[in-house]
This record gives sequence, structure tokens and C-alpha cells, in this order.
Amino acid sequence: MPANASSPARPAHRHGQAPFTAVVLCNLGTPDEPTPAAVRRYLAEFLGDPRVVEIPRLAWLPLLYGVILPLRSARSAAKYATIWTPEGSPLKVWTERQAKRLQGWLGEHGHRVRVVYAMRYGNPSIAGELEALADAGADRILVLTAYPQYSGTTTASVIDAVAQWAQTRRAVPELRFVNRYHDDRGYLQALAHGVQRHWREHGRPDHLVMSFHGVPERTLHLGDPYHCECRKTGRLLAELLELAPDEWTLTFQSRFGKAKWLEPYTEPTLQALARDGKRRVDVVCPGFTSDCLETLEEIAMEGRDAFLAAGGRSFHYIPCLNDDTEWIRALGGIAQQHLAGWPTQAAADPDALKAQKERAVALGALR
Repeated sequence: MPANASSPARPAHRHGQAPFTAVVLCNLGTPDEPTPAAVRRYLAEFLGDPRVVEIPRLAWLPLLYGVILPLRSARSAAKYATIWTPEGSPLKVWTERQAKRLQGWLGEHGHRVRVVYAMRYGNPSIAGELEALADAGADRILVLTAYPQYSGTTTASVIDAVAQWAQTRRAVPELRFVNRYHDDRGYLQALAHGVQRHWREHGRPDHLVMSFHGVPERTLHLGDPYHCECRKTGRLLAELLELAPDEWTLTFQSRFGKAKWLEPYTEPTLQALARDGKRRVDVVCPGFTSDCLETLEEIAMEGRDAFLAAGGRSFHYIPCLNDDTEWIRALGGIAQQHLAGWPTQAAADPDALKAQKERAVALGALR
């Protein structure tokens, strides 16, 4: 739809609305329910994104709709059913809680902003949440992704979705994006505290595995920084945990198709550790800020089975950041840094705005 077109579903513009600033916390997405039909809709949107699968459309779409969706939807639905909660999808539950707690944290620190969450695939959609905010008067919107490490397959796809929505608007709000925070001190400390808390309660393992979501290796050679940012996160987290090089391993999971993906792969690594005599292995997933299918089923269930079947004795999955207080504090700091200069105070009080800018500058200097 061209930018100067008017949508029949859009309410008439109301002059004189009080403008406000908003934050949209964007995560990957989830099916609406653990059924083959719902999973098929979700996978069609996800795997149909050219940012996710970089194969020519004429070759990929017939394969996707003719083979992959008919075969994979039921299998994936069964997996989703194993992790589904009474509240719904874990990823959606945790992302919603993060958004609510983030608004509370920002409010406690003097920022009057509206925080909502959205999904790149599925509901609530990015376009739907942006439209509702803009219609309500939001004139400044910070798009904060749930992806600490930048990737064209995730972060850039969110930017695409925002840009596509903006093409439908006559008056586009001022937009900012948080592209990465893989080396943010607060994020790393929240990860370290989660691991240390688990070790205080359950003891230490023989080896720690840091498992990140995988992407095709060719993306690294094409200039995607994801691999390097995962490596940096792993190195900095290991330093905070005071781990020796032989006490931890960084791996990549969720391989799809026959192409070579980033290595080493998680499941073969777990099996090799068991065969090498590691009796207990712990796994943490630093690239996921909310527990989801890839952590709760692929790692906590399938990864456990692979390790134990190969001779391991004890397997521990360390939960994601979810709504941990340390993480919400870190997320708030990231948002606050990127909100700097916008009028998020209750009133246009020069002293309050000056103090806000000074806090943002100080925060940046500390980082």
C-alpha cells in the first residue's frame, strides 16, 4: 500500500492528541496453539521470510508448501505440546512479562513511556502493535529486539517488518532501533548471576556448554556479525564466571536442511563430552532471552537424552533470563540509553530533562 493511501480500517486522525513515547519489545514469535493447523500458519510465515531462508523464491516456496509444511507441521505441533503451559506458549508468556516489568522499571526511573510486546511471526504482530500505538498518539517509538546478538535472519527481519508497516502510514513516528547488546555489561551480569544461582543450588558441573541458535555458515562469509557476537558473548560470560578454557564450550543448535551451519553443533558436542568422561554437563542458552521450544524441548529434553544415551550421568539445563530482576534491570538500562534525548518525563521540565540526559551520558560512560 502506498504511503499516501488511506486504509478503510484506520480511524480518522484526531488533531490535538497528546503525543507520547513508546517501546516495542520484539521477539521471534510462536504459534497461537500447539495444533498442526496453527503451527503450519506460523511456520509458513517464518520459513517464508527471505531473511530466514535465503533460497530463490521460485525454488523454495514450492518445496516449503509442497513438502516441508505438510510433513513438519504435525511433528512440530507435538513438540510444542510438550512445553505448552496453561497460560500459553512460554515464549509469549515470558515476553509479555518482560514488557510489563520493563514499563514498571522505566516508570520507577522517571520515564513515562508505554511498553508493549510484539512478535515478528504470529501474534501480536509488529504491524498491529505499531498501528495501535501510532493511532493512539505515539510520535516516538523505540524498537527493542529480544535478540542480544545481531543477525540478518532475526534483527534485520524486524527492521524489515517495521519498514513495511511505515510504508502504509502518512505520518510515520520517529523510530529508533536497538540492534544488539551482546556485550552489554548488565546483560552479561544477568546471565552470570543466573548460572551462579543454579550452581549454588545444584553444585557445579564438569563442563558448561553455551548453546546459541545456529545459522548457515555462508552468512558469516557474507558479512553477518552474528557468529562473532556470539563468540564475544561466550568469552565475556566465561570471564565473569572465571572459567578456564577447558571448562566450557560454545556451540550452535537448531540446524535445518543439508547445508553446513555454524559449528560446533550442540548435540554432537554433548555426545562427545559424555564419551570423553564428563559425568555432568550444564547447558545455558545466552542468545535466548525467553525460554521457548528451542530451549525447553530441543535442549532440556532432546539434548538431555543425547548426553545420557552417550554415557553421561547428569544433565542440567539452566533457564533463560525470562523475567529475572537482574535481567529487567539490564533491559531497562539498554532501553534508557536508547531513549536518551526523547521527552519521556512527565512534563517538559528543563531541569528534569537535563537530569535525564546527564543520567544517560553517565550510563554510557560506565558501559
